[in-house]
Amino acid sequence: MNKKFVVNIGRQLGSGGKEIGEKLAARLGIDFYDKELITLASKESGLCREFFEKADERASQGIIGGLFGMRFPFVGDGALPTQNCLSNDALFKVQSDVIRQLASEKSCLFVGRCADYILREHPRCANIFISASHEARVARLCAMHHISEEEAENMMSKADKKRSEYYNYYSYKTWGAAATYHLCIDSSVLGIEKTIDFVEEFVRLKIK
Repeated sequence: MNKKFVVNIGRQLGSGGKEIGEKLAARLGIDFYDKELITLASKESGLCREFFEKADERASQGIIGGLFGMRFPFVGDGALPTQNCLSNDALFKVQSDVIRQLASEKSCLFVGRCADYILREHPRCANIFISASHEARVARLCAMHHISEEEAENMMSKADKKRSEYYNYYSYKTWGAAATYHLCIDSSVLGIEKTIDFVEEFVRLKIK
């Protein structure tokens, strides 16, 4: 696998998708990007990191007096807003440019942020969606955050709603639907480590 390739991972909260992505990237010897994209987008644009954190995986809405009626107001001219107006669409455009730039330079793995759609024309990519059973997700979140089952279920509900709205809005596809990805896998069936084994083998076969 000496040619550049990308792996894009979508995930349900509590499915272990980030852990799977991190360990898979390490096994494949490629760079891993999740929250790091927020920092990179901030540096690239010169905009405050807080803007990107507020917009992170959220469908379009104005952050500071944003009054845009279009989905992608800056895609054509490549410009950033010069007035005190920022929309999630503008920030999505900046982050998309960062993702495309990274993918053009090297092999890497992206978690979330519509990377599979942004890189849909990349010649060597594998798009994966990680889910898990309701019980496994609740148990994982309770253990990670030391919260009650009710709190975990609330976290899951909010995260699934936010991620699906974001993905469906920007990609025109359906978050978590099998037809959207090359592979969908339930991490609670095999466990995290064996899921990584399975996904690694799939990726190697997909991009060879």
